[in-house]
Amino acid sequence: MRPFLILLLVVIGLWVVWPDNPGFHLGPFDRSIEVVRGLDLQGGLRVLLEADLPEGEEIAPEQMQSARDIIENRVNALGVTEPVVQVAGARRILVELPGIQDPEQAVSTIRETALLEFVDFSQVSPLELPALMAAPILTDYGLPVEAEEPAATEALATPAPRVYPTVLTGADLESAQAVGPDQLGNYGVSIKFTEAGAALFANYTSAHVGDILAIVLDKRIISSPSISEPITEGEGQITGTFTIEEANQLAVQLRYGALPVPLKIAESKAVGPTLGEDSLQKSLRAGIIGLVMVIAFMILYYRLPGVIASAALLIYALLTFSLFKLIPITLTLPGVAGFILSLGMAVDANVLIFERLREEMREGRNLRQATDLGFNRAWPSIRDSNLSTLITCFILFWFGSTFGASIVQGFALTLGIGVLVSMFTAIVVTRTLLHLVLDRIVSAEHPAFFGVQVSR
Repeated sequence: MRPFLILLLVVIGLWVVWPDNPGFHLGPFDRSIEVVRGLDLQGGLRVLLEADLPEGEEIAPEQMQSARDIIENRVNALGVTEPVVQVAGARRILVELPGIQDPEQAVSTIRETALLEFVDFSQVSPLELPALMAAPILTDYGLPVEAEEPAATEALATPAPRVYPTVLTGADLESAQAVGPDQLGNYGVSIKFTEAGAALFANYTSAHVGDILAIVLDKRIISSPSISEPITEGEGQITGTFTIEEANQLAVQLRYGALPVPLKIAESKAVGPTLGEDSLQKSLRAGIIGLVMVIAFMILYYRLPGVIASAALLIYALLTFSLFKLIPITLTLPGVAGFILSLGMAVDANVLIFERLREEMREGRNLRQATDLGFNRAWPSIRDSNLSTLITCFILFWFGSTFGASIVQGFALTLGIGVLVSMFTAIVVTRTLLHLVLDRIVSAEHPAFFGVQVSR
């Protein structure tokens, strides 16, 4: 059974890494499969934003997180593949935009004020909501008036997008606060409008009891409550099956329709694709040279097991790179370095196994006994060493995500995935291939194939 599983994984891996891979096109599973390159490999823009406040003024963590979320929504609207937007420390936000074509537009978009709207959904049925929440909507707030009507033929060829009326904006909201829990254990959000906003809201809710009023941030729906009764006092409550975390998040988004913290650009750097391409080619060349040298050493020193380990190592590289494309993992230069380092980790497990195997053979055991004992007795060392590496990868990944060190984060991620795959190939693939060779090709009369003399 194991040989067929390994063969199946190899076939799938070859299909995934094939350069002209068509991807998945099966109903809802419709996506391309390609290598996602980071900023340092394909060029782009790196922007470091800093709070534009006096140095001693304290900034709440939720304010920086809310600002990060708003900026991420704006960056995603640019259509950038795999952007990185993360809080870096207490006062900074790091934005990385791989493959960006217009840096000036990107910077201006990042610094724009987010738009919060309360949108009339009285003509929308609950069944339509899931589809509307999956993509930006079009509202009449700020929509330019066309100078002339489009031609009839054009209107028939391209149906006009549906436009939803905006009732109020974030400028009409005075405060928002999470409240609860109620008797059912659910939380809600209490909102209060300005004087002008309260009058508008009273008129609208009185005429639309039972209708949906969508709350929209940057043209994306963040909540869609229904109006249960007229709200005439300028204060109301958004209720539902919220957890405390969801209620707090919604309250923050409502309070900070605009950026909650004024931001200035501390650093803006364009990265050229030529440098990234040159670095990638050198890294790949170094990886290939290292792989060839490792394979040559394994074959010369361990002989037949070295050949088998080299085959397992190639399978390891194939499976790991396939995972990078399938997940997908954004490959950066540090990420490539982590992948190359994990090649050495994969060889390390085989070295431990083969040394134990040779020790058992020197004790006079036959090849099958020596193989089983070698794997079993090497496993605790392999497990502990790889577990310690995985713990280190977790710490590095946490450090990178917490302090905005995306370089460290990419290195930790690729190394961690490589270590997990290496454990599979060392224990399952190498052992299976070795047993196939022992059972069908090699007998105990050929101990020289293992580089050791068997005691008689």
